[in-house]
Amino acid sequence: MARQLHVASYAVHAEPSKVHHPVTRPRQSSLIRTVAVLAGTVAVLYLARDILIPLALAITLTLILSPAVGWLQKLHIRRFPGTLLVMLVFISVASGIGYVIVNQLVQVVSDLPAYRENIDSKMRALRAPQKGALGKAAQSVQDLGKELATPQENTVPPLARTRNSRNSAPAAPVAVQVVPAPTNELANLRDVSRPFLAPLAKVGIVLVFTVFLLVEESDLRNRLFRLAGISRLNLVTEAVADGTRRISHYLVLQFLVNACFGLLCGIGLYLIGVPYAALWGTVAALLRIVPYVGAVVAGLLPLMLSLAVFDGWRQPLLVFAIFATLELITGNLLEPWLYGAHTGISSLALLLSTMFWAALWGPVGLILSTPLTVCVVVLGRHVPQLAFLHILLGDQPVLAPEAHLYQRLLAMDEQEARAVAEEYRRENSLPQLYDAVIIPALIMAEQDRHKGALDPEREEFLFTSLREMMADFSETTPPAHAENAAEYIPASAAQRIICLPAHDEADEIASAMLAQLLDHAGRATVSFPFGSTPLDIAELVEPSDVFCVSAIQPFAFPHARTLSRKLRTKFPRSKIVVGVWGFSGDMERALVRFQPSVPDKFVSSLAEALEYLGVSAPVPSPEVSA
Repeated sequence: MARQLHVASYAVHAEPSKVHHPVTRPRQSSLIRTVAVLAGTVAVLYLARDILIPLALAITLTLILSPAVGWLQKLHIRRFPGTLLVMLVFISVASGIGYVIVNQLVQVVSDLPAYRENIDSKMRALRAPQKGALGKAAQSVQDLGKELATPQENTVPPLARTRNSRNSAPAAPVAVQVVPAPTNELANLRDVSRPFLAPLAKVGIVLVFTVFLLVEESDLRNRLFRLAGISRLNLVTEAVADGTRRISHYLVLQFLVNACFGLLCGIGLYLIGVPYAALWGTVAALLRIVPYVGAVVAGLLPLMLSLAVFDGWRQPLLVFAIFATLELITGNLLEPWLYGAHTGISSLALLLSTMFWAALWGPVGLILSTPLTVCVVVLGRHVPQLAFLHILLGDQPVLAPEAHLYQRLLAMDEQEARAVAEEYRRENSLPQLYDAVIIPALIMAEQDRHKGALDPEREEFLFTSLREMMADFSETTPPAHAENAAEYIPASAAQRIICLPAHDEADEIASAMLAQLLDHAGRATVSFPFGSTPLDIAELVEPSDVFCVSAIQPFAFPHARTLSRKLRTKFPRSKIVVGVWGFSGDMERALVRFQPSVPDKFVSSLAEALEYLGVSAPVPSPEVSA
């Protein structure tokens, strides 16, 4: 019977394609379906952009103005009049700011002729110098360009040249186009206003959409919930609340950051002496709404004005320094810290999404890239079929510390693996590090090793690196009994604790961890390598010694049971503690598996073992993933 089971097991493992083929095909079809849906969504976003762009702008504007409408409702003003009042105030404020900015810009342009002398002197200074090595190099380049541009001498004989000139065709006539002058002032006004009609029409559509969204906000929200289904009310409610909260926080933070940026720029330009400093500060605050491009454009305007106004180069360099410094600090330090914590988008994903939406929707997509990406991340967070979007675009760690540690050890990157362990160690104790990170990583290694997926070179590197990390942690962690031995060493410290691995090197590393922690707690500890048998250590054992058997999941119980039985037979008066590290099942049922030689204590974490062995102030055991 056993032979038949073995043959059947071999047949299953020998033909993995037949076993896993029914599972692989649904996964492939699901992947193809997901890719098709994403491709169709991108196509719809591009083809319907004339409708979706005003709608997206209206939704963003609705999120900004909705709190004001809600505040008016608390003052017993109905929804529709409150919406009209808020829109009237918003349009008035926006028109007033636009009028002031345009008026100031016209004044700046009208003042430029007064600085023509400075502009001409700057242009002359920017020309190539005539002296020195740089001047000679520039002159050589100019001479070479003239030589290449000069046509070669015509080597055709004079007689042939005369004959060719007689037979040459006449030059082509020049086309002349007659442009009629405007017949009246209305026609002239029509030609001037025509480029502005399309943007004004889009602005009007956005405002109309915003009014309807603000008035019918409750009805539209209920229709969205009904469309999703009554059974998914909890999921949709949580998703809408999450997305609204993230986008609202982003818009508020963006307003504050841009306002501070514009204020600091205006103060700096005023101190330098640049004319219209308040104007440039306001323009900088408004243009920073456009990611990556707005700050550059906002800095070019006062820089060009400073080149025209001032005689020297000191003031233009100061203007450049102000904008460059503020943008570097804001874009690389302040915004990633603020936006990442409230939007849930990683910095790289934010950059890639900005390029994607700009290519899809142009300048409007560049402005709305962050709110749109927030919506995508929220969908990936709450819709299981789109979870990969949250993994790709989100800022949360996608690998747990133990998985991250094991992955870097598989990549044979000891430095980053050590950094993962040290980062966890900074906020947790050493037993917690071992229980929650190192031992789960060993469990993953044991699973891969038993499946034959871990090659010997990586296996040796993994175990060696973990041993070196343990040695470093031992040196950097002061012994608990060093300050006050009477406080830390228990009354049972006279008992020696003998740590034995159950089977292999992974068990030996876990046993060494326990021995290290016991030694730091002031307990007399003896640790043996794997392969040691009760006969090998019989001469060193005393009746009062306590045995601690260490075994790593998933194939831990057979070896732990065998060694525990041998120890009980050889040393019947000694206490035996069996630790199957990472075990998360029923402890009582696990003890039944050790019969008839049941150990005195069965533990699943180092913290439990320390507590049972009498180490004072044990650290609570964190959750351990099996």
